[in-house]
Amino acid sequence: MLLEFTVGNFLSFKEKKTFSLEAGSISEHKENVVKEGKYKVLRSAVIYGANSSGKSNFIKALDFMVTTIGNSSKLNSTDKLNIKPFLLNIENENQPSFFEILFTRLDKRYRYGFEIDNDKIHSEWLYVLNDKNKKEDVYFIRKIEGIAVFDIFEEAKGLESKTRDNALFLPLADQFNSAIAKNVMWTLNSSINVLSGIEHEISINATNVLYNNENHKSAIEDFIKKLDLGFKNFSIDEDSSKSFRNRVQTIHNKFDNKGNIISNIEFKMNEQESSGTNKIFDLSGYIVFTLKFGLILIIDELDSKLHPILTQEIIKLFNDPKTNPEKAQLVFTTHDTNLLSANLFRRDQVWFTEKDDFEATDLYSLLEFKDEDGKTIRKDRSFEKDYIRGRYGAIPYISNFQEI
Repeated sequence: MLLEFTVGNFLSFKEKKTFSLEAGSISEHKENVVKEGKYKVLRSAVIYGANSSGKSNFIKALDFMVTTIGNSSKLNSTDKLNIKPFLLNIENENQPSFFEILFTRLDKRYRYGFEIDNDKIHSEWLYVLNDKNKKEDVYFIRKIEGIAVFDIFEEAKGLESKTRDNALFLPLADQFNSAIAKNVMWTLNSSINVLSGIEHEISINATNVLYNNENHKSAIEDFIKKLDLGFKNFSIDEDSSKSFRNRVQTIHNKFDNKGNIISNIEFKMNEQESSGTNKIFDLSGYIVFTLKFGLILIIDELDSKLHPILTQEIIKLFNDPKTNPEKAQLVFTTHDTNLLSANLFRRDQVWFTEKDDFEATDLYSLLEFKDEDGKTIRKDRSFEKDYIRGRYGAIPYISNFQEI
């Protein structure tokens, strides 16, 4: 499970900012917390903020880290790393960007990270903490001067000289069948999926693959039916010359003037159903797959095109131990303030992004937030009203247009 992600000097993040899914010492919504070894971990989290405050940049940072790890072994020695540092400060623009992730897998906690610029890896590290220990084991530490592999990572010794300046050491160890490297790579490449809530091409392709797998087909059908999207059922046109999106048809009842059902009629999902219905269908594969196998789903602008009740139902699937027994996690950004008054989240599940006077993004949770008296926010506050009124920051400040 994902515990923490830290990013620094990337896009709008000037300083290092840490997002955490470790549960705080609060009492509300205990069902939203999972026991994972010695850790108490949140099943979901939501990130609010004004437009251009850095919400999407946080998602992009996590996606960049995951993608960089997955692509590292595919690069040539002259390939650039496409890093995008914070450019609004003369000191930051020439410094490396920082990424670190903490997660649990198979009774161990892994802490892996790196610092990179466009040309090379400046540093890289892997620490592992066993459930029974209090101190982390150092597996390797990399600096500009070289890579130090510790005895506990014996299987990776000898690979130091084979590592290119612009390539990560961990993926290389994975290529040489290191068991520890495989655990880390599996989590970062296979268990974390980062999606756009606006562009769904990747999502619909996944739904296509899963729907054509008999092990997942019925789960997708059940998911769509439970959401009651206004049609009786759906079917897939067998014409394989069409794209999957254009083969999806919804089945509606047809009535006579007395209200009797006389037949069924098929609508083309892509042309005759709402954009929200199309989005739910597109995302259904990833949602079902994530819940079934206990994976991690990250969605930028989950609420886009969706009715607030539909968004709430998706969140409930992750927060409810009955529908999420495998400890899947959902992290998403949104502008839907209705969710704050729907009694869905603990205070440590609600996060905010806000830019300071130098256009750098700050990232903080509702649990961390202190009011003007230096007190933490009580659980019985009206979070939605407080947020809209600007009590927690992270909202747009708009000039009076009548004076322009």
